[in-house]
Amino acid sequence: MRYIIVGTGVAGIAAIEAIRSVDKKGEMIMLGDDPHGFYSRPGLAYYLTGELHDKALFPKTREDYARLGFKYHKARVTRINRAEKTVLLDGRELLSYDKLLIATGAFATPLKVPGSALQGVLKLDHLDDARQILKLARRGKTAVVVGGGITALELTEGLLARGMNVHYLLRGDRYWGNVLDEHESRIVEKRLQEEGVTLHFHSELIEVIGRAGKVGGVRLLNGRTLKCDILAYAIGIKPRVELAREADLALDRGILVNEFLQTNDPDIYAAGDVAQVYDPLSGRSVLDSLWSPAREQGRAAGLNMAGQRISYIKGAPFNVTRLAGLTTTIIGAVGHGHDEDILGIARGDSETWRELPDASVAQGGFDMNHVRILVGEKTLIGAVVMGDQTLSTPLQKIISDKMDISCIHDKLLARNARVADVIVEYWSKYVASA
Repeated sequence: MRYIIVGTGVAGIAAIEAIRSVDKKGEMIMLGDDPHGFYSRPGLAYYLTGELHDKALFPKTREDYARLGFKYHKARVTRINRAEKTVLLDGRELLSYDKLLIATGAFATPLKVPGSALQGVLKLDHLDDARQILKLARRGKTAVVVGGGITALELTEGLLARGMNVHYLLRGDRYWGNVLDEHESRIVEKRLQEEGVTLHFHSELIEVIGRAGKVGGVRLLNGRTLKCDILAYAIGIKPRVELAREADLALDRGILVNEFLQTNDPDIYAAGDVAQVYDPLSGRSVLDSLWSPAREQGRAAGLNMAGQRISYIKGAPFNVTRLAGLTTTIIGAVGHGHDEDILGIARGDSETWRELPDASVAQGGFDMNHVRILVGEKTLIGAVVMGDQTLSTPLQKIISDKMDISCIHDKLLARNARVADVIVEYWSKYVASA
């Protein structure tokens, strides 16, 4: 049996580990054109700030790879021939497969304004992008950042950590309004301003101004111009579906797969950012752009490729990130609308009020500690935990397991409820009875 994995990200590595756990002798070949192979993409943010050395981005050793017993070819797959069950490498070499996994991930949505090809227009898509940012970041120089989600904030904090003067452009009236409520947005904004970031609300970039082929400034829709040496952007991601499209695999926004991660070709699978996975619990096909789901999908795909019959069941979305230096956990349905940067977050309405069946309640504490939960009739639907993370694990369990919270429902919705205390009491009783 020959397994071919296209892509060197976490989904591909998880698939190789899963295949080898079942099939000890099958031939496995990983193909990818990223010169650095497998590394921690979430770690790039900490590499930018200087908290991680680039060597720390590589979690696997040569010995780890040797134990898995697979071959790695640095090559770009240019075509899949389904009829002959082959892949074409760099337009020259053919490789046959028995089972094929497409785990090509996603790419940063390109900036499409005049001047976007100038030197100094930067994104954070992979390790080479991060290294280019560090090469151009200069203490005392000025950077402008464009984008509304997590990656834009990581760029802002990375450039700030390198001593740059940072201007952050926000199209709306607050930060990440599709996911955070107004209080949470203001917490992040206040911390950014205290760190020295200049925020520009209702600001839309329409042109990058050049000077000798390099970034010299930006022009905004309101007519204002800002001088700068770097423009960094993070305006969304798009799945890499070109190979699948040319192979006539079923597509929507991503590659459509069933709960076993199979495409409409039973010998071709997809996992990670590129896959639009059928979720049997909701009956919908969904994209996920988070690290943990990509790993779980890769594992399920690998087991199925090796002959198991394992359904991938999408769990409650769970994302731990850092917003303006504040550790923040987002669980389940907390936002509304559509936001490319966090497709893994189920959507709900964070603006509902207490007397409605599905209500949002919040409790803030000292030193920016903050908890918000969305309360359903018998279960918790979602939560945001900022600062102290004591409650994040209990809330993840309560939400993902759909635990019955009828006994504390009224306490949570009471006026001036001490939400954190109610959750702690409930969790303590659960642990004691387990």
